[in-house]
Amino acid sequence: MGSGTLTYAIGDVHGCAVQLDALLERIAAHAGDRAHRLVFLGDYIDRGPDSAAVLRTISRLHWAEPERVACLMGNHERMLLDALQTPQATEHWLANGGDATLESFSAREVGGLPRDTLDWIEALPTLHGDEARWYVHAGFRPGTAVPDSDVHDRLWIREPFLDGDHDFGRYVIHGHTPRQDGRPEVRRFRTNLDTAAVYGGALTAGVFSDAQGPALEFLQVRPGS
Repeated sequence: MGSGTLTYAIGDVHGCAVQLDALLERIAAHAGDRAHRLVFLGDYIDRGPDSAAVLRTISRLHWAEPERVACLMGNHERMLLDALQTPQATEHWLANGGDATLESFSAREVGGLPRDTLDWIEALPTLHGDEARWYVHAGFRPGTAVPDSDVHDRLWIREPFLDGDHDFGRYVIHGHTPRQDGRPEVRRFRTNLDTAAVYGGALTAGVFSDAQGPALEFLQVRPGS
């Protein structure tokens, strides 16, 4: 793989804290003494058993080494923030797995979540880039200026992003749309790393070099592995 810096991009976690801890151990063993970065693609919370532990783990990594650990916002983090604003948004978040997040924090309502956690989530960006790739939670709208500046697209888009092959100037790494076969989707101009961990699939990290867009390989942790 050469002596350059490796980048490990991690797909949607959705409260799967045990798998996250195991994957981070796999990453550390894989990297060894090589320089490496971590990029988390968002959707840390909701549906799974321990969103509180996932947020604690990822935010501590980020706070400790912000120059080496990039954390993106996902649509589920956006739903949580919106739930602070209106009862309708609260209902929408709870219906999409927010109840599991509250339970993991032993909180009765969204306003009872720790303020430092909410502040960290609110500050998350919706885009990260290096020389070879764009990292985004959901994707970009084809035909817009590159990269798509629409935050809603970055957090929520499926079609027409997933339909066909669209060149966005750099290779795109994303999650958001769970792959029911539990394997990453590798396309000409993009890779989807959401391998449905919260639905019994794998939690996946793509391993990337400085020199090229697509992954060199993938590391996966499945339930019970």
